Amino acid sequence: MTGRNVRWGILATGGIAARFAADLADLPDAEIVAVASRSAESARAFADRFGIGRAYGDWESLARDEEVDVVYVATPHSAHRAAAGLCLEAGRNVLCEKPFTLNAREAGELVALARDRGRFLMEAMWMYCHPMVRRLKALVDDGAIGEVRTVRADFGLAGNVPATHRLRDPALGGGALLDLGVYPVSFAQLLLGEPSDVVARATLSEEKVDLQTGALLSWDDGALASVHCSIVGGTETSASITGSEGRIDIPYGFFFPDGFVLHREGREAEKFTADPADGRRDTLAHEAAEVMRALRAGETQSPLVPLDGTLAVMRTLDAIRDRIGVRYPGDTV
Repeated sequence: MTGRNVRWGILATGGIAARFAADLADLPDAEIVAVASRSAESARAFADRFGIGRAYGDWESLARDEEVDVVYVATPHSAHRAAAGLCLEAGRNVLCEKPFTLNAREAGELVALARDRGRFLMEAMWMYCHPMVRRLKALVDDGAIGEVRTVRADFGLAGNVPATHRLRDPALGGGALLDLGVYPVSFAQLLLGEPSDVVARATLSEEKVDLQTGALLSWDDGALASVHCSIVGGTETSASITGSEGRIDIPYGFFFPDGFVLHREGREAEKFTADPADGRRDTLAHEAAEVMRALRAGETQSPLVPLDGTLAVMRTLDAIRDRIGVRYPGDTV
């Protein structure tokens, strides 16, 4: 793949697919060569909008396209297992939107399939690829705040979500947890790994999906994480990490920060700000660039978004749903 563009296929044509396609334009070595939808009309409209050569009215044709190096799966998460699995079976590499799947069982099936086929697979957890999050993680790993003792993170959106919306539909993986809660959970596990215990409470809708959820994650070494998500109230969408020797505060948009503040006893607070050369704080180009780097290096997973870490997050999300009583069709939790 060295010396030529990485050729992308995009599976689905919704808002996140359009955003990804627009952000790929910032990467000169990326090229979108095909798009697929279950609607040929939708695929053609998307292709015309972004100047894409091939538009398929079915997923299978994209999966079989030998001129596609990697497929970005942008369907609703209820279809991730089917869409990503189809592409992996056909020999395509895959970047799959978050949450990775509906549950840990489906996630394990995709990981096993990718490993069996020797294909690249990554969850599109763009937070892990964000330059400021990587900088924060490096500081923590280097002991800037000592041993991490607590993590707090929240993500809530205000809104009156109607009963007909996908966020209220159990069959589509509805609720706050998978759409929004995956961010604070993933943030906590980026810093502390998989928790040893989970306690959670939620407010459920009439359809039995969570409107808001709070969870306390704990680790055997005594570390704790408090995470919260909501689709009925706008929150700070901020985070903080407290260690034995200091604290890091991340203001609004902790998963795509433009800065954070390091506090240490006896020192002036240190403000870290984004490098303008990194582009927009909310670009998806960083995760795409990481995929392309890994493909050119012959890697089948990214060290920034390792598959075992994705599986661990899915197990935690399963555990939270188990505690709050949210079930989806086909669940084994």
